[in-house]
Amino acid sequence: MIRAAVLTVSDRSAAGTREDRSGPVAVAALRDAGFSCDEALIIPDGADSVERAITAQVLAGVRLIVTTGGTGLGPRDETPEGTSRVLTRPIPGIAEELRRIGTAQMPTGMISRAVAGVVDPHGALVVNLPGSPGGVRDGMPVIISIAAHVIEQVAGGDH
Repeated sequence: MIRAAVLTVSDRSAAGTREDRSGPVAVAALRDAGFSCDEALIIPDGADSVERAITAQVLAGVRLIVTTGGTGLGPRDETPEGTSRVLTRPIPGIAEELRRIGTAQMPTGMISRAVAGVVDPHGALVVNLPGSPGGVRDGMPVIISIAAHVIEQVAGGDH
């Protein structure tokens, strides 16, 4: 069973002033798809926070990390920057498809700055999603459809 983790990136949720509504959506989708996944970990916005949290999950043996939040244009929306510090091989097609789906639902989907890629040599796949429950609900089927294949390929499996 592939270990997955969800990181909710939100200053307000980390401070306890706003309920995390997107992380549980991602966790439920991963569990329903057969991934082993604990409850969402809530971290504050900022590139350093995101980088530290992803690195900790990768070193703990997690092979699929989904982030929610921090992909927009707000002053502290730095999830893509923190994620990019950790990725060794970007996979732009995943982020492009997520933006395409998001834009089809709502025009503001095109301003997502989300990224996706692999962390070598650990073989972990990391994908950024928006912080809205609807954006997470729309994006999870894309991630679930390719995650096992990506992780298998990175581990040396056949195409």
